[in-house]
Amino acid sequence: MSTVDPDASRAAVEVLRHGGNAMDAAIAAGATLGVTEPYVSAIGGGGYLTYYDARSRRVYALDGREFAPKATRPDSFVDPATGRALPFDEAVTSGLGVGVPGTLAQWDLALRRFGTRDLRTLLRPAIRVAERGFTVDQEFHDQTALNEARFRDIVPTRELFLPGGRVPAVGSTFRNPDLARTYRELARRGPDWLYKGGLGAEVARTVTAPPVDPAATRKVRPGLMTTGDLAAYRALSKQPTHVPYRGLDVYGEPPSSSGGSTVGEALNILGNFRLDARDPVTALHYYLEASKLAYADRGAYVGDPAKVSVPLEELLSSGFARERACLIKPGQAAVAPVPPGSPDGRYAPCVPPGTQTRALAFEGPQTTHLVVADKWGNVVAYTVSIEQFGGSGITVPGRGFLLNNELTDFTLQPPAPGAPADPNLAGPHKRPRSSMAPTLVLKDGRPRLALGTPGGSTIITTVLQILLDRIDLGLDLPAALAAPRATQRNTPQVFAEPAFIERYGRELAARGHRLEPFPGPPRGVIGAATALEVLRPGLVQAVAEPVRRGGGSALVVTPAR
Repeated sequence: MSTVDPDASRAAVEVLRHGGNAMDAAIAAGATLGVTEPYVSAIGGGGYLTYYDARSRRVYALDGREFAPKATRPDSFVDPATGRALPFDEAVTSGLGVGVPGTLAQWDLALRRFGTRDLRTLLRPAIRVAERGFTVDQEFHDQTALNEARFRDIVPTRELFLPGGRVPAVGSTFRNPDLARTYRELARRGPDWLYKGGLGAEVARTVTAPPVDPAATRKVRPGLMTTGDLAAYRALSKQPTHVPYRGLDVYGEPPSSSGGSTVGEALNILGNFRLDARDPVTALHYYLEASKLAYADRGAYVGDPAKVSVPLEELLSSGFARERACLIKPGQAAVAPVPPGSPDGRYAPCVPPGTQTRALAFEGPQTTHLVVADKWGNVVAYTVSIEQFGGSGITVPGRGFLLNNELTDFTLQPPAPGAPADPNLAGPHKRPRSSMAPTLVLKDGRPRLALGTPGGSTIITTVLQILLDRIDLGLDLPAALAAPRATQRNTPQVFAEPAFIERYGRELAARGHRLEPFPGPPRGVIGAATALEVLRPGLVQAVAEPVRRGGGSALVVTPAR
C-alpha cells in the first residue's frame, strides 16, 4: 500500500496483517491521514474511491463528494455590492465555501458494502497517533506557515495548529487530543452523530457563525449550512467510467468528478496515434494536445449529473475521440484555449474549430491519495480532500478537525446573458465538479495498476502522464512516478516542472508549446502520486513519490526481493 505518510501506511499494513481487507485498510489509513495530514484530509471533507472487488471481478465507484446547502444559489458567491464574484481568498476562508462533508458517509457506505471490520476498530490506529503525537516534518511546518495569518484569525484553529502562538517546529511532536476524543465518540456513536446528531449541530453552527477572533480584521462570511442539509446527505455508489487502452481496461471516477471522463477521453484520443518510446517528444506533444482538447470538453459539459445533463457516453465514445484527434497536428500545437467539441453522436472525420471557449476554473491542489491491495486481490484507489491546504481555515471548536472549502470548486461567477450555459454553477444540494481521478487499470479482468494523486485540476494530467510513461514509453512504475511532469489544461501556457523544461522544453517549443514553470504551491511541483502494480498474482509493487512534497510512504505486509 502507498500513502503520503508513514503513520497512515503503517495503519493500513496493521489492518492487513490482522486479516482486514483492502477497504478496511484504506479507511484506517484515511482516518490516520486526518491526524497527520490535517490540512488536506479530514472528516470535514470528502473524496472519491474506486474499488476492484475480487469476488465479483467488478470495479465500483463511491462518490463522497461534498454538496452545497439547500439555500445555495448560482449567485451565492457574487458580492451584491459589485455584481462580481467574491475575491477568491475571501470565498476560501469563509463558511460560505464549506460543503456538507461526505467522508464519513463514504466510509460507512464502503464498509457496509465491502469491509470486514467496523469503524470502531479501524479508528484505533488514528486515535493512537492523535494521542501520542507525530513528528513535525518540513512539509507540515511549511503548510502551517503558509496558513499562519488566517489561522491566527480563527480562534480554535489558532489554538490547535499554532500551539504557544507559533508554527510547530520541524522535529517537534504535534498532538491532537481533541481529534482523538472526536474519533472515540465517533467510534461509539457512528456516522449518524454527524448527519443526524450533535456533531452535525456543532458543524452547522460553526459554518453559520465562524469562530473568528473579534480583534481580527479579516472578513469571514457565514455559510448557509443547516442540520437539515447534513441529514439529507448521501454517499453514492456509481458505475465507474471505462475506456479500453492498448489492450488494457482503464476505470475511473464518473461525474460529479471530471477525473474519469477527462482521463478517459484523453486516452481515447491518444489511442488514435502510434506512440514510440524511442521518440518521447512526439508522444508528449500528443499527450499535451489530447489534454488540451479533453479539458475544453470537461469545462463545457461536465458537472453534477444529478443537476445537469452530462453526455458521458458520448464524451467517452471512440467516434468523438476520432473527431477530436483529427484536430491534432503532428508538428504544431494548437493555440489554446481551444473550443469544446460536439459530443452529439454525429461524428465526421474532422470538424473546423468553433469560437466558444471556457476559462479554467480554479481548483486547489491540496489533496491526498492512497492505494491499497490485499491478499485476496481487492484493490482500492482513494482520493480525499478538504480543498486548500487548511481547507476553509475553520476548525470545529473542540473537535480537532478543519472544515473544507470545496464549494469554491463551483464556477463562482454566473455567465453573462447569452453566454453558453455552465454545468458547474452552484446550486442546492449540488456537488461541485472535481478533478479527482482514483484510477484502476485491469488486464484480462484482473488488476494491473492503481494510481492517483492530489493536485486540483492537475490531477487529471498527472494520472494521464503516469499512464503514458508506464504503458506507452515503457518506464517502470517507480520511474513513471518520478518522471518530470507538465500539465496542459487548455491554457495558453504549458506549466511544467523545471526538470521537464530542461529535458524537453526546446523541442516542444519548436512545435509551438509555450512552456513556463509551474507556479505551485507547493514549491513548483505537480502532484504527489501514489500507485501500485500487480506484477504477478501475489506480488504487488507499491510506489510513492521519492521527492515531491517530502516523499511518500510505500509499505507491504511481506517484502520480497
